[in-house]
Amino acid sequence: MNLKDTIRSIPGWPIEGVIFRDLTTLMQNPAAFKDACDVFYDRYRDRGIDKVVGIDARGFVFGAVLAYRLGLGFVPVRKKGKLPYKTIEESYSLEYGENVVEMHADAIEKGERVVIIDDLIATGGTIEAAVKLVRKLGGDILECGFIVELPDLKGREKIKDEYVFAMCAFEGE
Repeated sequence: MNLKDTIRSIPGWPIEGVIFRDLTTLMQNPAAFKDACDVFYDRYRDRGIDKVVGIDARGFVFGAVLAYRLGLGFVPVRKKGKLPYKTIEESYSLEYGENVVEMHADAIEKGERVVIIDDLIATGGTIEAAVKLVRKLGGDILECGFIVELPDLKGREKIKDEYVFAMCAFEGE
């Protein structure tokens, strides 16, 4: 199955000039959802990972499935003010604004091998912030995995290029 064909593109949302890649259509398609989750599982099952980090909100869906299938703990990276315990935070810029994400201060132990999962990499601000949070806690990042990459927005440049794995790309947009 071509996962790209299951992703809806919405021009002008949330602001004019942005084409939003809506992965809810992929998640609603049982075969596409299973395929995407299986690709992550097959890629990471024998890599000695200790924790899976998922980024708010669609990264939670794919990251939690991966953590479950690998028998590992799941660590959420959330928008500021959503986690109930002591947190560390990182601010970032995105394609249409600025934001802050947080992680629990005790979520990752020094030396734990981590994979970070999100639905999409665009300008790289969110993933850069998540990488910084994991590093603050002493985690070792194996890779950052995505369903979609928007290569024209150069998100890879914000983190080490070899950290990025994406299943499909939307170029020229």
